[in-house]
Amino acid sequence: MAKSSANIGARLDRLPNSKWHVKMWLVTAFALLVCWSNGIGGAVQNILLNEVHWLEKGSTLLAMWGTTYTIGQLFGALVGGPIGDKIGRKKSIILYEAIHIAVMIGAALSPNVYVLYVFRLAQGFGLGALLVVLFAGFTEYVPGRNRGTWSSRTSFLGNWAHPICNLIALILIGTGMSMSMNWRVEFMIPSVLSIIATLLVASKFPESPRWLESQGRVEEADAIMTKIEKEIEASTGKPLPPVQAEPKEIKNLPYSALFHGKLLRRTIVGSLVLIGMNTIQYTLMNWMPSLLNGLGYDTSQSQFMTMFGLFGAPFGIFIASLIMDKIPRKVMGVVLLAGMAVFGIIIGAATSTGAVGETGLIVLTFLMNTIIYMYVCYASAVYVPEMWPTSAKLSGSGFSNAMGRVSNVFFPFLVTAMAAKSSSYVFVLLAIVAAIIAVSVVFLGVETRGESVEDIGDI
Repeated sequence: MAKSSANIGARLDRLPNSKWHVKMWLVTAFALLVCWSNGIGGAVQNILLNEVHWLEKGSTLLAMWGTTYTIGQLFGALVGGPIGDKIGRKKSIILYEAIHIAVMIGAALSPNVYVLYVFRLAQGFGLGALLVVLFAGFTEYVPGRNRGTWSSRTSFLGNWAHPICNLIALILIGTGMSMSMNWRVEFMIPSVLSIIATLLVASKFPESPRWLESQGRVEEADAIMTKIEKEIEASTGKPLPPVQAEPKEIKNLPYSALFHGKLLRRTIVGSLVLIGMNTIQYTLMNWMPSLLNGLGYDTSQSQFMTMFGLFGAPFGIFIASLIMDKIPRKVMGVVLLAGMAVFGIIIGAATSTGAVGETGLIVLTFLMNTIIYMYVCYASAVYVPEMWPTSAKLSGSGFSNAMGRVSNVFFPFLVTAMAAKSSSYVFVLLAIVAAIIAVSVVFLGVETRGESVEDIGDI
């Protein structure tokens, strides 16, 4: 008679920290680090606009460069999540990596800007799906007691992608390579690195035993779990602690479950949390040089101030990794959102009155970026990925991510209108967004810190 349960959740949650966990973390983090079709977007756009002249200032094509990619990400998250819940974590990572690699190579070989834009849309699709499964899928492999710490560490390494790929772009310019070849090489480098990441996933990543159990494939789940347990016992040289918890019922939920009952509440708050992250992060990443320029700083000054402020990004994620499992999730979300709202108002007031000089503004933007990226880590790597039952984990996370991307399609128009009146209005707008999301977390948020995946999914 076939087993009805292998008690996978309890067996995973009682595992001590081990080399196996480190291996899983490093493979996931490396895959996130090198999938940077988004990270090189600005550098490639700059070459196409100012050197190769495939794009022209003021043109619709130029305006659509970022929007095309964002739309692709939106549909990638929306479609990729349910597919990942059907075919499994390992297969979906390999599938989305293959798509992303193929379209990056296609972009590098594009004969004209129109073909490039087709691949740009497809890049967004591939990455949108890939990010969902890497972040959300990883939460199934680590214990509930320190899941936030592991996920934060993954986010910390993954978020070095932007500075690293921009450094590579700078090095490529220094080689004297022709600009018509430069941007193509910028697409090829992450393609090769992502092939390495895919091979590591194929050889080192087991299928999630939690997902297998949720699909009724209990014997497969038990076999993989037993292999993991033996590997950890061999590496630690100690017997594993006994399993304490009794098996829990594992439900296989349909996609429609996201939109009614208890999961609807999580769908709403998850979407709002990521809408807040995307709107605030997008504005600071893309508009800060222009906002500073509008305050009277020249291009060189505004670029330097923005660059220095962005050092707050890795610093913020590092701080988040140290405290993520020490503070309740709802409390942490509200505190970070409140911090962003306060700094938004302070910076808005300071810029409108000229109360602080260049150094003071750099310090304020550094601190705001620190808080923003603590929130980015909290929202995208920890809270939203972990709030779903196993069978709907990628679907729920994918839908929330898609809603976050929708906001990126429309929010820039509002920012443009605000910036035209005054740069300070933009920071006040960010403060209002943060305050609204904070209220939603208070009333709709669920507490997930330290909880097993099975308890979180018991709806």
